[in-house]
Amino acid sequence: MVTENKSVQATEPAPKGELTFNDKVIQKVVGYAIENVSGLLGVDGGFMANIKNKIVNSDNPVDGIEVEVGKEQVAVDLNIIMAFGHNAHDIYKELTKVITKQLTETTSLELVELNVEVIDIQTKAEFDNAQVSLQDRVTDAGNTLKEKTSDGVNAVKRSASEMGDDADRVK
Repeated sequence: MVTENKSVQATEPAPKGELTFNDKVIQKVVGYAIENVSGLLGVDGGFMANIKNKIVNSDNPVDGIEVEVGKEQVAVDLNIIMAFGHNAHDIYKELTKVITKQLTETTSLELVELNVEVIDIQTKAEFDNAQVSLQDRVTDAGNTLKEKTSDGVNAVKRSASEMGDDADRVK
């Protein structure tokens, strides 16, 4: 008796649909990728972002990062503040390298265009001083006022207590 070995392979149809990325996701990937680039002090989001960041502290990694996201490719625009004493071309090369690597690893998208405009050059100390926001200043002023008020209240309490002691002695 001869037995036939028939193997039936079920071919499952591939699901329909596509994978897409919201611009904010790509902006975050870029933002996280460039965090440790030597000579890069910050990415500037323009006038409105500067006003917002001076009023409220923001660690938002997408400020100042503009992207165009296609199905397989990404274009990125950055306005950067570079550190005095560093070479702009070296910073650009490093930005290209880290953004390309991170986009590929995270999304499999290809970086096809990177436009970087150096909008300011500062020392690290200048940059750090500029990062103090209005929110920080108001908080500091509020804490100072709170301390002064507390000191004043304690002084009034001491005076009242001393006056009470004096009144008790007079009786």
